[in-house]
Amino acid sequence: MSQNPLRWAIRHISSSLFYVFPLCIVRVYTSLIRLFPLHLGQFCVFVFSRMGPVELLHMSVFSQSFSPCGRFLAAGNNYGEIAIFSLSAALSPDATNLSQKPVLLFTAHEGPIFSLLSTDCHLLSAGNGEISAWSWTELIKKNAKPLWTRRPNYKSSLEIPEINSMIINPRDNSLVVGGGDNNIHIMDLEHGAFKSVLHGHSDYIHCITVREREGEILSGGEDGAVRIWDSRTGQSVHCIEVYKYEDCARPQYGKWISCVTTDSDWMLCGGGPSLSLWHLRSLSPTSVFPLTGCQRQAAFYQDMILAVGEGPFVSHCLLGGEVKAEIPCTPQSLNTLQLNTNSTEHRVLTVGGSSDHIDVFTNLSYRAFSLSF
Repeated sequence: MSQNPLRWAIRHISSSLFYVFPLCIVRVYTSLIRLFPLHLGQFCVFVFSRMGPVELLHMSVFSQSFSPCGRFLAAGNNYGEIAIFSLSAALSPDATNLSQKPVLLFTAHEGPIFSLLSTDCHLLSAGNGEISAWSWTELIKKNAKPLWTRRPNYKSSLEIPEINSMIINPRDNSLVVGGGDNNIHIMDLEHGAFKSVLHGHSDYIHCITVREREGEILSGGEDGAVRIWDSRTGQSVHCIEVYKYEDCARPQYGKWISCVTTDSDWMLCGGGPSLSLWHLRSLSPTSVFPLTGCQRQAAFYQDMILAVGEGPFVSHCLLGGEVKAEIPCTPQSLNTLQLNTNSTEHRVLTVGGSSDHIDVFTNLSYRAFSLSF
């Protein structure tokens, strides 16, 4: 120690502050941007895009939704962030690497965002136990301020179950929500209040879809059941336990149902059991698809079926049960698949999963480029 203890202390403290103070400023500045993205506008894009390599390495994209105009894509990740991408810019002949970055990136929820859904003018996002609404008009202007946030009527105020799936029922303009409390909650969008609860699943719900013409809601859960509900009475009218069908069962993967979708009298479902095509009038499987791993999302497209799940590819299947092609993707495992039908000019397929990249297909036969957080 120097002969003057006071001088020694001042010199070492000031030296430490030289290194520590700038780091504190950066952390405070980043925290302010996370708290007040509305006031800092587009600057949040640049700060968030500098997320550390460890965070980017462990990022997963769980949900996507196209804007009503079809020119923008919203994507939600496991950090509770929503990124808004401009498809117009990314698809432009003059596109640069910056065109494939978000025009807006903000923290919407504390936990992962498992579901995003667009209405005529709003983007709905589901976090842990809550749903928030955002104006697409304001998001496009880079203003991220929720219009409202609602929580379903859970049994306990301390309960915070995840919300895994949301869909609009056009028959009565209601929002149908399913998640970790094993129940389906119905919200009246006009009045912003939850009006009913459908009980029947014995474990948490992964996926929901509707058959508008028949007035039916279909749900798939961890209990291995696909339940068909009469949306007018709230009663479960059919229960299909897919894992009990020998052609579909895969005990090594479990019995849970992670995806369900319909087209007229036909239903696609899969998860632990093999992805299979069902005729809903006879409630029987007509095709079983020999795909490896568990499928997390599937969609009807023209005379094909598109599916994603465990594996770095989009599967193209024929209705008869044959796998036509497997198109390589960037993420090693896929969670979400979306077709943009809102704009003919920006008609693309986008897929996301265990990566900070979202692959974009302008032609279903190959990946055109990737958007990235």
